[in-house]
Amino acid sequence: MSLRTAQRASLVDQVIDQLKEQITSGSWQMNGKIPTETVLAEQLGVGRNTVREAVRALTHAGLLECRQGDGTYVRATSELSGAMLRRLRQAEQLEILEVRRALEVESARLAATRRTDEDIVRMEAALAERDRAWELDDPDLFVEADLAFHMAVAHATHNLVLIDLYEDFSAALRASITAAGTSLDRSFIPHDAIVRAIAAGDATAAERAGHACMEHILIALTES
Repeated sequence: MSLRTAQRASLVDQVIDQLKEQITSGSWQMNGKIPTETVLAEQLGVGRNTVREAVRALTHAGLLECRQGDGTYVRATSELSGAMLRRLRQAEQLEILEVRRALEVESARLAATRRTDEDIVRMEAALAERDRAWELDDPDLFVEADLAFHMAVAHATHNLVLIDLYEDFSAALRASITAAGTSLDRSFIPHDAIVRAIAAGDATAAERAGHACMEHILIALTES
């Protein structure tokens, strides 16, 4: 996506809107570095001070993060996500896991009644990648694969609000999954039962399987 030369009226607001579009469209990847202030000013046809104000506004909103001496990075894809990130930085790990349990149990239950054949294929592929990451003993890859699996379940609900909430919660979930793995001494929690129940269209079994998975993590955390 190319940036347009800004008009003269309300320059800062226009630049904010265009930078936000780069973020929400995925043109600038999550956790990726955005172009420098000089490059953006040139592309937009505005002064560096205007770009600086726009970046500062988006940083305050939680969408961007300025790292001194390094650059500016994408931290969230929406104001809701940015606000959630700020709130979750102050949350206890147990609180995050309790919210995660609520989201994932409901996701599994709804997915069992709404999933398509394509959803099942996506979940099975994500589960296989999760298993492969575990076998490779790659913690970072495993966290991403585990999160991708749960995102596949969330998408199978076809509830756009729930999907948006889960995506906004994803940064905290990464920390949650990592912490859970540490608490469990990296013991493996199978997710096959979740996929089987969803594929069978059994909402009760899917809810039970999702709940059992999260209870395992919560118990380990409280006993550690």
